[in-house]
Amino acid sequence: MSAKAIREYDGKRLLGKWLADYSSGAHTLESRFVQITPIIFDAKVPSINFDSVVRENPWLLETKLVVKPDQLIKRRGKANLLLLNATWAEVKEWITARMSREIQVEVVTGVLDHFIVEPFVPHASTDEYYLCLQSNRLGEEILFHHEGGVDVGDVDAKALRLQIPLEVTPTVDEIATQLLFNVVPARQTIIASFISSLLALYRDLNFVYMEINPIVVVGDKIVPLDMAAKLDETAGFLCGTKWGEIEFPAPFGRAKFPEEAFIAELDGKTGASLKLTILNHRGRVWTMVAGGGASVVYADTISDLGFGHELANYGEYSGAPSEAHTYQYARTILDLMTREDDPRGKVLIIGGGIANFTDVAQTFKGIITAITDFQDKLKERNITIWLRRAGPNYQEGLRLMRETGESTGVPIHVFGPETHITAIVPMALGLVAPDHAQVPPPPAEAKTPIEPSPAASPGPSRDAKTTSESSAHATASEDGAPARSLIQDQGIVRMEAHTRCIVYGMQQRAVQGMLDFDYLCKRETPSVAAMIFPFSQNHYLKFYWGTSERLIPVFQDIKEAVKKYPDVSVLVNFSSFRSVFSSTMEALACSDTIKTHAIIAEGVPESQTRLIIKRAAAKNPGCLRIGNTGGMLDNIVQSKLYRPGSVAYVSKSGGMSNELNNIISQTSDGVFEGVAIGGDKYPGSTFIQHLLRYQENPEVKMMVLLGEVGGTDEFEVCRALQDGRITKPLVAWCIGTCAKIFPFEVQFGHAGACATGESETAEAKNAALAHAGAIVPRNFDQFGTAIRTAYDSLVASGALVPRPEVPVPAVPMDYAWAKKLGMIRKPANFISSITDDRGEELTYAGMPISHVFENEMGVGGVLGLLWFKRRLPPYATKFIEMVLMVTADHGPAVSGAHNTIVTARAGKDLISSLVSGLMTVGPRFGGALDQAAEMFTKAYDSGMSPADFVNKMKASNQLIMGIGHRIKSTTNPDKRVTIIKEYALAHFPANNILNFALEVEQITTKKRSTLILNVDGAIAVCFVDLLRNCGAFTQEEADEQIADGCLNGLFVLGRSIGFIGHYLDQKRLKQPLYRHPWDDISYMDDSM
Repeated sequence: MSAKAIREYDGKRLLGKWLADYSSGAHTLESRFVQITPIIFDAKVPSINFDSVVRENPWLLETKLVVKPDQLIKRRGKANLLLLNATWAEVKEWITARMSREIQVEVVTGVLDHFIVEPFVPHASTDEYYLCLQSNRLGEEILFHHEGGVDVGDVDAKALRLQIPLEVTPTVDEIATQLLFNVVPARQTIIASFISSLLALYRDLNFVYMEINPIVVVGDKIVPLDMAAKLDETAGFLCGTKWGEIEFPAPFGRAKFPEEAFIAELDGKTGASLKLTILNHRGRVWTMVAGGGASVVYADTISDLGFGHELANYGEYSGAPSEAHTYQYARTILDLMTREDDPRGKVLIIGGGIANFTDVAQTFKGIITAITDFQDKLKERNITIWLRRAGPNYQEGLRLMRETGESTGVPIHVFGPETHITAIVPMALGLVAPDHAQVPPPPAEAKTPIEPSPAASPGPSRDAKTTSESSAHATASEDGAPARSLIQDQGIVRMEAHTRCIVYGMQQRAVQGMLDFDYLCKRETPSVAAMIFPFSQNHYLKFYWGTSERLIPVFQDIKEAVKKYPDVSVLVNFSSFRSVFSSTMEALACSDTIKTHAIIAEGVPESQTRLIIKRAAAKNPGCLRIGNTGGMLDNIVQSKLYRPGSVAYVSKSGGMSNELNNIISQTSDGVFEGVAIGGDKYPGSTFIQHLLRYQENPEVKMMVLLGEVGGTDEFEVCRALQDGRITKPLVAWCIGTCAKIFPFEVQFGHAGACATGESETAEAKNAALAHAGAIVPRNFDQFGTAIRTAYDSLVASGALVPRPEVPVPAVPMDYAWAKKLGMIRKPANFISSITDDRGEELTYAGMPISHVFENEMGVGGVLGLLWFKRRLPPYATKFIEMVLMVTADHGPAVSGAHNTIVTARAGKDLISSLVSGLMTVGPRFGGALDQAAEMFTKAYDSGMSPADFVNKMKASNQLIMGIGHRIKSTTNPDKRVTIIKEYALAHFPANNILNFALEVEQITTKKRSTLILNVDGAIAVCFVDLLRNCGAFTQEEADEQIADGCLNGLFVLGRSIGFIGHYLDQKRLKQPLYRHPWDDISYMDDSM
């Protein structure tokens, strides 16, 4: 989900276009508004000017006007950025004086470049009203105040409010009764009707915020004067056609760089996530961070250390971007940061959390290429790079980075997961020496060996989103007490050792990872019972269980899977943002069985997310979570997730949950359970729900909360701390503290990470949590220290006995991953040297497919690459195409075409009909090319004269292949032969074999005029000359190609065109089954 502000012009355009439809014509808004941009002053576009605007909008000369900037500027009237009751001439003068000029509005400085002009509406102050619609988790809230305009004041305190639940439409009377009792009775009905229609439009067009101040009632018309609105950008696939061409402008005061548009375009072309916002292009501190949550953490730390004013950019790359995309992203940042010099030098922080599935080394290759390209500029600008990363194959990635620093001379300081995620920031800023980086000391450990109790025995299970505890509550406790029942308070179902799930989507890698984790945790059975893939028939897929193999069924329909496996209680849904709503609704129909939904999706529209939450609550499943998958096995082992610890956490960020696992394992005895509820504005479950579970669970001794800017869920945790519902130690921190350094609104890495009020800022939440009794560090860099301190305090008081270490279970490494890491080798069963589809772009004999088209190589050029692994000269590729054309067909009577026609008329498909025709190709049909080439070439190479060759063939009673035609003769030549022969003589460097064949023809036609060089012979001898003399082959290589059968391949390829044509012709003519006539068959009995 992503709420994006739009211009007032676009907001009113949408109202003007659609309001009548949603009010059945009762309310209309005249589309009389004009947008003025700098192009009107551009001499290069003479067709657009003030005169052209008037020609298209003659009403500008007929009424008084209002003009104001349209750049998301608040309180324009108080900033003297409003001209009222003006003529068109005055409007032009006013705009001309301000266009492209820099102004300061409160603390923000920016350039004016967009204006909106509309009719002036004369009215009294009593005609002005305030109206606001805003979305929340439960529906829409309408705010109304009977006194609107620039002096409306604190609407949060003044306005009347009406909460409209999802899928509920209020009546006009309800709106009037709840909101309009301070409005004169004569106007209540029309205003209530307008609000009702506006609500319908607001919902259907996926607005998430709309403020109109004021709306003015003049007679029986309602006119919105000033409007601010936000759309849910992710809903573009739902209502993009209704939006039309829409712009999401940058906040006023922050110029939009072309580099940002370039990265946004890249982002739209990949399934990964690439985001870039330029904050201060002259800044000294630049970042390139992997992960949405991690990007906020790094920006926070830079800000908290007092360097926020020097932070140059904000952004993130995640979701396993390709090497090419990572290169483009890194290149863009390096280009920006090397444009200007800073005498103090600059720093580039390449940071990130512990990746889930991204191959760190692979993405680093793109960054390394960019660093290599910019190495001279990086050294010239005195730029130092500080890097911290972990995740799959991170060791190789770090090694490559170190070697890059050594080979280029660019200072690159490299750190891995043993270093706290943000510890490189104070090092990069020169505040801490690298050898004095803060590393939390090891946590307190058990003084004496402790016999593992059932509660501490390994056996945890985990869905794609949840790090869960062991099956402690399914067994007897340490002192033999009866087993504790599964804790289900707050409607949350917890994972346990026997929980099974269904995975929606063909996510084989994720499923294998889940099975590997099951095996690591010593589960008896796999946690994945089945998979759902609607686009194929039911089948089975093979997975590994340790070293053995297991088959997991794949179903088309979730109902069938649930019926087959009634023991499942969890659905892990990998549907795309387009289909996640329908697939979840389908799964909710099975709520008697499926109690927990884990939705792994990004870009789900708010409207659909809220409906999912509502329907889930109505069905009363366990919970619904939106987030990401867990890390790989090496991270699970390093973070000690194969056995339960004493600390439970809940986090907004899925990516940062891996870091929490790492931090908690380094500062305590490990994680008991961890949940990442997702960074969306409306996550399926909330912080308080999980923390109350942890509070009730005696195995959890302390809790950790990682929130973020935006939303107010953390305040419910504050209330629980104050009223005693939460008594266990809670270490809490909300990321996003860097928001205070920006004078404009910034959308952080998560859709919900944007404060819409003071109470939603990270500072306000951290202060409230500290006041309520939570342990809140000074900044995120101290987060691990705070956890360690709280943990050590519990150990010292005897309230917590550290969990004992257990032997690390061994899980065989996946073969494909081991091979990628270079740990094993295996001879390939297949070898291919002509194409490679593994990279970013398909290659033919090493040539990217894009180059094939750029060089206009055609079919002949592609055939040269794929058949001969050579780039042939243009005359050669044209000759190949000529051969395909002349061999394409030879009428319906030949055996191949005849077979194709008969098969097509028997009702068979195209492939069967084509194959039946091709099966006739052989010595008597189409097979003469190879033999003709062999005969003529062998005779020429032996030094034999044409006459000797003819005599030798006659003496041995052999036909000369390629000589002779049933109809064509010297007086009636075959035009196909003429075309081939003349082209070869005109364009080939040499024609030795062709000339030899023509001399043979002179001898054979003396006997009979039809013994000419036929099309098979002409193609064969010309093709030998071509291969031998085009410069791409040695004679031995050319002879080998001929011997391998390439000439017959040309005939088969060309004639397939004709066979397909005959098939389509018969289908088009709707010919019936062919039956050969009896009178054309000689029936012979034994006496004959």
